Amino acid sequence: MDELLAEFIKRLLLKIPISEIMTILRTWGFLSESQLQTITLRQRKELLAQDVVQLCEESGVSLDDVALLDIIYNQVHRHQKLWDVFKMSKGAGEDVDLFDIEQFKSSFTKILRKALKNVMVSFREAEEKALWIRIAWGTQRTMPNQYKATYVVYYPQTPYVFVSSSRMKSSIPLLGQALVIATKHHQIIKKDFRSRYLDSLVSIVFKQYNQAFETHNSPAPVQEISPWQDTDEDVRIVHEHTVEKERIQRVTQQVFGDYPQPRLEFAQYQLETRFQSNLNRSILAERKEPLRCLIKFSSPHLLEALKSLAPAGIADAPLSPLLSCIPKKGMNYFKIRDK
Repeated sequence: MDELLAEFIKRLLLKIPISEIMTILRTWGFLSESQLQTITLRQRKELLAQDVVQLCEESGVSLDDVALLDIIYNQVHRHQKLWDVFKMSKGAGEDVDLFDIEQFKSSFTKILRKALKNVMVSFREAEEKALWIRIAWGTQRTMPNQYKATYVVYYPQTPYVFVSSSRMKSSIPLLGQALVIATKHHQIIKKDFRSRYLDSLVSIVFKQYNQAFETHNSPAPVQEISPWQDTDEDVRIVHEHTVEKERIQRVTQQVFGDYPQPRLEFAQYQLETRFQSNLNRSILAERKEPLRCLIKFSSPHLLEALKSLAPAGIADAPLSPLLSCIPKKGMNYFKIRDK
């Protein structure tokens, strides 16, 4: 076996947790069950990886086979990457074409290889009807770098593509061109939407959860005052608190719903404004460049955190639309400018 291929397999196996190795290898399907039974999990991981490399060599493993294993690993650990959302569009009056997956694979690969001599493309169809694409980029003079591959998740018959953030920034235009031509679209644009939680990005752009955006001006229901309270003052205070608490809960539910929110880690707001003053000789008023401010909200589960602000008494209800509109608009990068 080529030393570079053996090293690629070994480094990939060392990333996989011991508890997941057998499951991922069985999903891969390259090694037989009898071969898998010979693997001893209770040993140093380096020795385990060397045993798997030896089995792969005996079975005549190829780079294409290992690329498939790499895709499977990244499908399981997709949250370890930062994903960007791209949206494709057709020209005016163009209809949606029937999708032929084999034709797409062939066209996509040919386009990339025509523009770039050294590039490796691998595909795997996922159970959720998504097509995973792995692209190892090289240059006209260097072979593809297997350790800096770009991963693309495309849902056929839809305009959305999810791309792992790549260090190969120069490759993104070529990738977009290949996607547009192979899917018979007109153009592709990058959305202001990014997260490590691929499943949540998919859920939001495809509206796979029920989020209600309603008005919050309906009057609160009138409640009768219980006669057993000690004083009129106490009754009024308790009544007012109860009504307000119920209003906050109702408004929060109208905005966010009763179900778990899609998981995002951050939202970023870039503000550009100009200082306005009627005073003469104001240094800020004469400033030609706008004042800029960048605000970033971050949390392990941002939307659930925002949902809890008003009930916890930290923010007023309803919450500002700039915060609550993230799923509706399908974006978490905002630019706010003076009108």
